[in-house]
Amino acid sequence: MNFYLRNVKSFNDILQQETFTKNDLIRLLKAEGEDRQSLFKAAEQRKAEVVGNKVYYRGLVEFSNICSKDCLYCGIRKSNKNVFRYEAEDKEILDACGFAWRNRFGSVVLQSGEISSPAFVDRVDRLLKGIKELSRGELGITLSCGEQSRETYMRWRESGAHRFLLRIESSNHDLYKKIHPNNDHHSFEKRLEALQLLKECDYQVGTGVMIGLPFQTMENLAEDLLFFKKVDVDMVGMGPFIEHEDTPLYEHRNGLMSKQDRFDLALRMVATLRLLAPDINIAAATALQAIDPAGREKALKIGANVIMPNLTPCEYRKEYQLYEDKPCLDEDAELCRNCLEARIEMAGSEIAYGEWGDSPHYFKRKKATES
Repeated sequence: MNFYLRNVKSFNDILQQETFTKNDLIRLLKAEGEDRQSLFKAAEQRKAEVVGNKVYYRGLVEFSNICSKDCLYCGIRKSNKNVFRYEAEDKEILDACGFAWRNRFGSVVLQSGEISSPAFVDRVDRLLKGIKELSRGELGITLSCGEQSRETYMRWRESGAHRFLLRIESSNHDLYKKIHPNNDHHSFEKRLEALQLLKECDYQVGTGVMIGLPFQTMENLAEDLLFFKKVDVDMVGMGPFIEHEDTPLYEHRNGLMSKQDRFDLALRMVATLRLLAPDINIAAATALQAIDPAGREKALKIGANVIMPNLTPCEYRKEYQLYEDKPCLDEDAELCRNCLEARIEMAGSEIAYGEWGDSPHYFKRKKATES
């Protein structure tokens, strides 16, 4: 018994490690009270040491909610007939990107439902070239437009995109199948293949998961964190699962942990990921703010270093609700910018105006590949 006790790691011992087992991660994710505060302090310190105190803006433009996918958790899933489908005009998209450039956001994100038609591919290509032209090549561009062919990814990369976010939502094959239709159009293997294609096409690659899903365990979340490390991603966007009444998963709402518990667990996920992968970019998810008005700022404090002000024209925002209670639906871009600026500075962070804020891990990964 004494030998066993001498060989059990303390919580603070785990915090000092640079590599972590699944059991280590589970202990961090379950942290409460003083352990929770120690976790947050360690993550804040690691963030300051490795990526600094800067926060990078990604002006978000949700340019279309038309989607070919039918994911069981998503408010804009193809089968939801209660959604008004829209496609913002090219001029509206470019105007939003122009606002980002003039206000020195550094980068924008073009996000849409998942479509792979030739017309859609052409349109995104045209928008990329337009953004580069209007910003004189100064705006960084992230895409979040779903699974595509290698040829499409290469074409968009050559036209100016250099980061791509493709969320896995769960790295557990069985759980993935429970939250997606069971058909070839929602294949776990195809999702993994797309992430690999993005790396081969020289993107900074991001993925992410939902936290607090039905059927999800703490072991699943620890495995998600190890998945990010194994796949060697450069950025992660993850947040609490928030149910939407027009989706099949809504029927499981009574079996979920409370929204506050999902929020708290999401913060522990962010902090733990910063310790596990200290040189990646981590986004402060908008879904955090849907539960706590200061949610994104709290995530920035303990590990996140990217935030996405919503630049989508207000008339479309209410139609791009992947989950319920999405914040900032009626704030125009100027109001959103001013609000975020004050919040971030109050949280003690520095906004990196005019900087792309590329992931340090990407350059490390690229150097290792080339050597």
